[in-house]
Amino acid sequence: MSLRIVVTVKYVPDATGDRHFADDLTVDRDDVDGLLSELDEYAVEQALRIAENSDDDVEVTVLTVGPEDAKDALRKALSMGADKAIHVEDEDLHGTDAIGTSLVLAKAIEKAGYDLVISGMASTDGSMGVVPALLAERLGVPQVTLLSEVSVEDGVVKGRRDGDTASEQLQASLPAVVSVTDQSGEARYPSFKGIMAAKKKPVTSWDLSDLDIEADEVGLENAYTKVESAAERPARTAGTIVKDEGEGGKQLAEFLASQKFI
Repeated sequence: MSLRIVVTVKYVPDATGDRHFADDLTVDRDDVDGLLSELDEYAVEQALRIAENSDDDVEVTVLTVGPEDAKDALRKALSMGADKAIHVEDEDLHGTDAIGTSLVLAKAIEKAGYDLVISGMASTDGSMGVVPALLAERLGVPQVTLLSEVSVEDGVVKGRRDGDTASEQLQASLPAVVSVTDQSGEARYPSFKGIMAAKKKPVTSWDLSDLDIEADEVGLENAYTKVESAAERPARTAGTIVKDEGEGGKQLAEFLASQKFI
């Protein structure tokens, strides 16, 4: 038997960089370095573990929707051990929201062929966490989300979802969509051999026409959600200094109370 796993990954602005909005209130990606979303690394890791622990022939494909530089995210996933990659790039995708992105991903996944889709719990830039559920709805398959443990056996995906007060054991018949949390297992670092091998692995490029998607179904003007206004974060000001001349504790308590911390 064979198992086809598609891992959705996202190219995001580096959280340590100086991020800001462009004139159209989308994230300005030109002035900040990008990278593979850290939360998606856990999804790649789980796909690779399933492949390593399976007696079946498993193929792991990583899929992203984004600009030209998004290939860097794919290369990172390929260097970790994924087999091949798909990059959906089109100028008309600029400003597409989660709902539009789920459409593009679903069409690409259907075109690629799949048995299991694995996503991170959320992206580190938008942090919405809704794409896995939207994907499952568009694909018409079960969803098992927010897993901290995942495995596949005999055509069934199983996993554990941890809550604040209890854990649930969940399962679904394949094909299915799952998302994994940052508690699912530390992602591996690419080895030098993996980095070199990634350069020879296939990266397929598709645009909207390849997926039979019209421009008016995606993009900023057709988004269901958009940023209406934004303001820069105020510059950091000097903090309040409490000089302890015998009543430092009292002053500190008064300050905390004035800020409603206590």
